[in-house]
Amino acid sequence: MTTRARGWTIVALVATVIVLITSVAWAASGAGRTVGHAGTGWLGSDRTATGPRAATSDLPGTVVEVVATDMGGRGMMGGSGGWMGGRMMLRTDRVNVPAGAVTLRVTNQGTVDHELVVLPLADGQQIGRRTIGADGRVDESTSLGEASRTNGPDAGDGIEPGATGWVTLDLAPGRYELVCNISGHYAAGMYALLVVG
Repeated sequence: MTTRARGWTIVALVATVIVLITSVAWAASGAGRTVGHAGTGWLGSDRTATGPRAATSDLPGTVVEVVATDMGGRGMMGGSGGWMGGRMMLRTDRVNVPAGAVTLRVTNQGTVDHELVVLPLADGQQIGRRTIGADGRVDESTSLGEASRTNGPDAGDGIEPGATGWVTLDLAPGRYELVCNISGHYAAGMYALLVVG
């Protein structure tokens, strides 16, 4: 092995270790935690870095806590504005909820804006398998609602890093896919299952 090849091998190993440490730190910061008493969640208070957020007790129906993250911005924006590279994800504190009023409260723990769109799933349809258009987004014409307002309810211009947004819907029994439909985010892994019974 040449000196140059050894140098690249060392660089690759160091990069792998950094990614591993970042992943472990991210997992330790929020994975597996349950929501605390009313009014606190993963962020530990009713305020985010950019403003107030609704306390769990102030929101109607069953409250599902959702965390949006982009692994510290390892990816980059592509030529069409789509996300390329880093892993993104949506995590929920539960998969199964009773039918009726359901509030999805989204906390953006990432470094770029995110949103949450609720799409019904057809029988046998799996999450993460929707067709992605040339714009890096999936068809959301069947959307039941979205949380994309920074520190507020319903639709807006995106939930900023460190902020929270929420949406309350009357959901019938069925299976739903929660997605971030900002260009490139769905392809990068931002989807989760919600089962309403």
